[in-house]
Amino acid sequence: MHGEYKVPGGKLVVVDLEVVDGRLADVRLSGDFFLEPDEALETVDAALVGVPVEADAADLAARVRGALPPGAVLLGFGPEAVATTVRRAVGGATGWRDHDWQFLHTGPQAPQLHMALDEVLAREVAEGRRPPTLRVWEWATSAVVVGSFQSLANEVDREEADRLGVEVVRRISGGGAMFVEPGNTITYSIYAPASLVEGLSFTEAYAFLDDWVLVALGELGVRAWYQPINDIATEQGKIAGAAQKRLADGTVLHHVTMSYDIDAEKMLRVLRIGREKLIGKGLASAAKRVDPLRRQTGLARSEVIDRMVDTFRRQNGLTDAQLTPAEVAAAEALVASKFATPQWLGRIP
Repeated sequence: MHGEYKVPGGKLVVVDLEVVDGRLADVRLSGDFFLEPDEALETVDAALVGVPVEADAADLAARVRGALPPGAVLLGFGPEAVATTVRRAVGGATGWRDHDWQFLHTGPQAPQLHMALDEVLAREVAEGRRPPTLRVWEWATSAVVVGSFQSLANEVDREEADRLGVEVVRRISGGGAMFVEPGNTITYSIYAPASLVEGLSFTEAYAFLDDWVLVALGELGVRAWYQPINDIATEQGKIAGAAQKRLADGTVLHHVTMSYDIDAEKMLRVLRIGREKLIGKGLASAAKRVDPLRRQTGLARSEVIDRMVDTFRRQNGLTDAQLTPAEVAAAEALVASKFATPQWLGRIP
C-alpha cells in the first residue's frame, strides 16, 4: 500500500507498507522532509510495525512521537503528518496526479446559477460522468452568499442589499457570508472524489485542497498561510475564505472566495455581522480585516487568475473543458426548483 501527504506549507511525506493479519508490516517512510538524526527514520518505521490497521491518527502520531530519540529534529513535517500518511495508505487514498483534472472558466453567470452549478457538478463527479474538476467563476452581478446554516435576517440587511442591487443567495456549504462583486472577487471550486481526501480530517482537508493556491500566491510575492479552519491569511490580513460540502458518497465540493479588491463601505452596509464585529472601530478597520490581492500583487485580476491556474496545471495536470448542455440544463432546473425559491433562501429566516 502507498500513501502520500503534502503538508500544507511543508514537505511531502510518503509511506509504503503492507498489511498482514490486520496489522501494519514492512513500513517504509520517505519524503523530501528533514530529519535528524538519520537513525530516527528506522526507529519510526519500526514503531509502526505491528500496529493494528484500524488505529486512528491520534494513536499513530503518539507512537511516532514516542519512538523519536531525545533531541530529534523534524523539519517540514511532524508525527501527525506521518499518521495522516499512514491512514491515507491504508484507506487507498489517491493523489492529485492520479486524476485527469478538467478546467472550467466560462463567462459571467448569475449568482443563483453559480449555486446550482456547484451542486450539479459535484453530483456529476460523484456519478462518474465528469472527471475531477477545477472551476473558476465569473460573477454577473454583486451578491451576498450566505452559508447553508446561517440566519438570513442576522446576516443581511435585505433592504440595503435591494437598494444597492446586491443579490442575496444561499449556498449548500456551511461557513460564513461572503460579499462579492464582479471584477473584485476571485472564486473557484474544486470537485473531487472522496479518495483524494481519504485519511484527512475535515480541518486537514481544507488546507490540503488549497495548498496549490499558497504556492501560487508565494510565486506572486504574497506570503500566505492557512488560518484554521477555513481562512487564507497574510501578515496584512485575510485574503480568502473556503467552504466545503461532502456528498453522501464522500465526494467533495470545495470552494474559495478571494478578495482581489473590495468596497468595504458597501460590504458593511449589506452585511449585519460585519457591523457588529467592527462596531466602534471605524471603516478603516474593515479594510484591514480583508486585504485585497490587487494591493498585494499590483497585478490585473486576469493575470492573478492565470498565474493561479498555471500553478495548478503544473502541479496536478489540467485539461481545458466546457460545461455540457446537460449540466447547464440541470443547473437551470435546479435554480427554478431550489435556489430561486423563498423556501431555500429563507430556510433559516
